[in-house]
Amino acid sequence: MNLAQKKQNARTVLQRVKEHYPAAKCTLNHRDPFELLVATVLSAQCTDERVNRVTPRLFKLFPTAQKMAAAPIEEIERSIRSTGFYHQKAKSLRQSSIFIRDKFDGKVPSEMDQLIQLPGIGRKTANVILGTAFRKEAGVVVDTHVKRLSRRLGLTAEQTPEKIETDLIKILPRDDWTIYSHLIIRHGREICNARKPACADCFLKDICPSADQKDRRK
Repeated sequence: MNLAQKKQNARTVLQRVKEHYPAAKCTLNHRDPFELLVATVLSAQCTDERVNRVTPRLFKLFPTAQKMAAAPIEEIERSIRSTGFYHQKAKSLRQSSIFIRDKFDGKVPSEMDQLIQLPGIGRKTANVILGTAFRKEAGVVVDTHVKRLSRRLGLTAEQTPEKIETDLIKILPRDDWTIYSHLIIRHGREICNARKPACADCFLKDICPSADQKDRRK
């Protein structure tokens, strides 16, 4: 499939998922960029539902970067233990909070080059924050759902998130970079799941190269 065909397919995918999931949005509960940063860090190797159960109390304890920066690491760990990998997550959250407090006047930065300076914050998390909290189309969030579905739909053949994002940026309208991820994640959860995709019920099956394949690789 050449680039022009991929662009056309991508636009068709976007049109259909927008129609099917009109309310798709970020499923991590948050009220400001700092809360979204925290929730996104916690979501690594953890479900959004679990994160949303943990964060209400966490945000009461540490509502700002200044509060979290001053907190004992053990207290942060206790508060996020159920999200898994809590030692590393607590370390990243506290160090990032210190960085935000000391380098950015206590405010989460709104530029990619500044966000990825924060300890534990990579491009994926930065894309989430920029696209959702700041409404800046800086890139495409590539999580496991976006990786799996973008490959199944023939929009990329790459394996790494970085290369997949590069391919998607070439074929998706820039205004849709953020919403594409929300829509594809929703579709991955409801229909095109990892082990048993419901191809017979999928509204994309006529344009999906993987729809009639028995061996579906992630």
